[in-house]
Amino acid sequence: MARAKSPKKRTAKGGAKQVMDLGEIRRQIDAVDTQILNLISERARIAQTVGESKRTASDKGATVDYYRPDREAEVLRSVMENNPGPLRNEEVVRLFREIMSACLAQQEPLKVAFLGPEGTFTQQAVLKHFGHSVRALPLPSIAEVFYEVQAGHADFGVVPIENSTEGTVNHTLDMFMNSALKISGEIELRIHQNLMGKMKGLESIQRVVSHPQSLAQCRGWLDEHLPRAERIAVSSNAEAARRARDEENTAAIAGTVAAEIYSLQILVPEIEDRADNTTRFLVIGRKLFGASGKDKTSLLITGGNTQSPGALHKLLEPFARKGISLTRIESRPSQKKKWDYVFFIDVEGHAEQQPLKSVLDELRKHSSLFRVLGSYPVAVL
Repeated sequence: MARAKSPKKRTAKGGAKQVMDLGEIRRQIDAVDTQILNLISERARIAQTVGESKRTASDKGATVDYYRPDREAEVLRSVMENNPGPLRNEEVVRLFREIMSACLAQQEPLKVAFLGPEGTFTQQAVLKHFGHSVRALPLPSIAEVFYEVQAGHADFGVVPIENSTEGTVNHTLDMFMNSALKISGEIELRIHQNLMGKMKGLESIQRVVSHPQSLAQCRGWLDEHLPRAERIAVSSNAEAARRARDEENTAAIAGTVAAEIYSLQILVPEIEDRADNTTRFLVIGRKLFGASGKDKTSLLITGGNTQSPGALHKLLEPFARKGISLTRIESRPSQKKKWDYVFFIDVEGHAEQQPLKSVLDELRKHSSLFRVLGSYPVAVL
């Protein structure tokens, strides 16, 4: 009777085969990584050539002169259309943003001002849109962001404009009333609010600090889980995280970046009341850009006496007649006389393309105040 092979040898043989397969897989990955590195390097060299060509034509060397948000949007949309998987579009877009960011920053990184301090959702929006190869400049107020961009100390600025649950950031709208800056882009950031602190559990929390909008976005969760904790509104989520680090029995609501910066433990992740909680940010700059193929235009407009019958209808009717969709409309005091208002309107299309161009030409003739704040690519993911 033949003697059976020992289980140990079968295990060893199976183990050896598994190691061989894993080794081959690793060799394949190494080969692909080399190809990726070579292709990224080639892309950087080509981008360098483009920069040199533009520098020769314009005799300018600033990185901001080469930045084209319309072109970037085209590239990212193409990436999504051609994505074969298995990586999700979100992951592929993030990778390509970082590649473009690094290529653009070869000479000098873009300087991007944002509503600080470090650790805010606005900083996350900067990194999502521009990648990590930029110089991010935290500033204490929305007004300061506008001033720094206008003065040329920053190439672009990023400011919040609206939240899907808490509405408009009016201070941002009001800044456009007296600013010559343009809107260069928009960013949509999915907002995850996290409870964080130095404590190990919820029992010792006596107060919760955060920005007023974050407190409002988590009202239901706080009512259910921390009904006795005092709620304190502060100027930013980063300031809340700093207080949670420095004060006993204080927890903060903020994003994951703030937890990392201020060395806090995330006690409960994603405590926002709505799963689709999203904040929209605007990228502000000093010039208008061309069409990307899928754009949005923002307008500041008034038709004179806004209290007269049909005043708003007269402003909106041309859009309806041409079949142009309005995606947003807000009224704000004109700051010139009481009960006088201006309208901020977002519409689909680019200001230099038909049919929107003809509508804007018509409105320009009949409006007492008319400004194109910007035509820019619709947010990519």
